[in-house]
Amino acid sequence: MVVFDPSMSSASIQSQLDNAFNSQLRSPTAQFGSQRYAFLFKPGSYNNINANVGFYTAIAGLGKNPDDTAISGSVNVDSGWNYGDQSNATQNFWRSVENLAVSPNGGTDRWAVSQAAPMRRVHIRGNLTLGPSNQGDGQGYASGGYIADSKIDGTVSSGSQQQWYTRDSTIGNWVNGVWNMVFSGVQGAPAQSFPATWNAAPPYTTLGTTPVSREKPYLYIDSAGNYNVFVPALRNNASGITWASGATPGSSIPMSQFYVARPSDTAATLNAALQQGLNLFFTPGTYHLSQPIAITRADTVVLGIGFPTLTPDNGVNAMTVADVNGVKISGLLFDAGTVNSSALLTVGTAGSSASHAGDPVSVQDVYFRIGGAVSGKATNSLVVNANDTLIDHIWAWRADHGSAPTGWTVNTADTGVVVNGANVLATGLFVEHYQKYNVQWNGQNGRTIFFQNELPYDVPNQSAWISPAGNGYAAYKVAAGVTSHETWGMGSYCFFNVNPSVNALHGFEVPQTAGVKLHDTFTVSLGGVGTITHIVNNTGAQAAGVSTIPVNLVSYP
Repeated sequence: MVVFDPSMSSASIQSQLDNAFNSQLRSPTAQFGSQRYAFLFKPGSYNNINANVGFYTAIAGLGKNPDDTAISGSVNVDSGWNYGDQSNATQNFWRSVENLAVSPNGGTDRWAVSQAAPMRRVHIRGNLTLGPSNQGDGQGYASGGYIADSKIDGTVSSGSQQQWYTRDSTIGNWVNGVWNMVFSGVQGAPAQSFPATWNAAPPYTTLGTTPVSREKPYLYIDSAGNYNVFVPALRNNASGITWASGATPGSSIPMSQFYVARPSDTAATLNAALQQGLNLFFTPGTYHLSQPIAITRADTVVLGIGFPTLTPDNGVNAMTVADVNGVKISGLLFDAGTVNSSALLTVGTAGSSASHAGDPVSVQDVYFRIGGAVSGKATNSLVVNANDTLIDHIWAWRADHGSAPTGWTVNTADTGVVVNGANVLATGLFVEHYQKYNVQWNGQNGRTIFFQNELPYDVPNQSAWISPAGNGYAAYKVAAGVTSHETWGMGSYCFFNVNPSVNALHGFEVPQTAGVKLHDTFTVSLGGVGTITHIVNNTGAQAAGVSTIPVNLVSYP
């Protein structure tokens, strides 16, 4: 962690930022390296700062509100680092910007990211482009992304982004869109337009409000120079930023009530701190866990900064949360170990009927990786048993590439997200490449706003991938017996490059009942490498062919 203050020279700050980024430039190993960075800016003004943001890098202001920390220059993500394809931003993972204002050079900032790269509590005093620059038409490939509680004064251009989710923000305007651009609670969002009418509007799914939301906790420094963590309050039917009228509603927790974890800490040390009633603040690095981190106290805050990575050893589960109110988990990367874990993060107790509606558990900016850096294994990544849980921007990813070997029998994982609790809301659900159902939703009254999925690339043959329904496993399955479930803006893609003859019967599998409703749903075959016969159950046309055009379904049933 590096802390800057306005008295430091711009040249000194720039040098440290450049050293971190340039060490990754054109690197074939940086994507799965051990480097972790958190660059924190104390309140004040910073001129001529141009922060290129690489892998495992967090840029954040330390003010209580975004405008307390003002950068004149840029906070930039582009695709030029990519040693294989400088027009390709589809692997711009694991980076973030939070809680500051940017007055961009030339009037436009660039945040050309893919998964696990959130922009939160940011004020862009100009325009924002989400596509990379290094291609002839000025927009390369990208597969993001997520913005929340942010204000963009000018126009947001999504460029070549395949999909994007923006929540509870304020924008001047939005242009472009490819397959699935979703907005909830966004002031200035484009009007509903799904499927695309290309002569008039791209594919926009627009909800006026977000049913339930709570911004993730963040670190700040007060006027006395003391560090605290601010915990924003729960909002219902929210629209726009939390800081429109000044301070964000919520409460502060002094750092004296946190155990500040370092990579040398053992799981036993972390659990002892929790048992003493402390919260956990994870600093950057990799943590090896010989036992689960067990969170048992209501309203515990577990906050990571700079992509701290939790790796369970010898097949243990990485973290468990008791069935209590208000636990807040954010900013962590769970990286499966080489011995299979049954789950990486489990929230709540199976079969519990306790209501947490007034103070739900939240899981935010939490990422799960099965393979890539090591040949990891985990049956399930996230299991949610607690009722009313908020899942807000996660990426669960069974790796299709990495510095370690990957393959059908190498980095094995059944399911990314299992939801057993009732009244669970997911906002920004990215789940990819799992070998059975990517999402298995068993609880009643579930809701999902935005879902992005790729089915597993590496299915060796059809007989290896048969579900009870037939060919392949649905990306998103709602269990039989569920009578109430609703979704908006969901897409599943296939790219069966190991065996293009592989077929999935459908992308989505749900009970056929009036209370289960899907809005703005689609499938697509990437380059015709494999097929998906239907969209939902036996409804919808086949996704096939080299044109990579989605097959859309406005509503189901």
